[in-house]
Amino acid sequence: MIRLLSPAVALLAFSLAACTSPEPDEQEQALAQSEQRAAEAAQPAASEPAPADAGSCDALQAQWTVGKAVGETELEQARKDAGAASARVLKPGQPVTMEFNAARLNIEVDDKGIGVSVRCG
Repeated sequence: MIRLLSPAVALLAFSLAACTSPEPDEQEQALAQSEQRAAEAAQPAASEPAPADAGSCDALQAQWTVGKAVGETELEQARKDAGAASARVLKPGQPVTMEFNAARLNIEVDDKGIGVSVRCG
């Protein structure tokens, strides 16, 4: 004897069948694993500390010097805050070397010794 399924039961069975996806084939699995490994390799490991070499100067940490008189004490504190290996004050018209040093903090001041900009290099 054949029983007919009610429309609601048939719709439910069809919906559940549509939700299941076929298992990915071997090539799709290999591609997914490769993409995952590439994404992991692109992100630095959390346990590795940032290198403390030439790229360690962060001028944003010394922006507090803008608008303030910059003396030796402020220059040294700004250097420490920026994580720079060295720091210098650049006065208007002062000759300076054009050598780029990513670990050096430069604080430009106006004629009155007030900080006007901060950058690394």
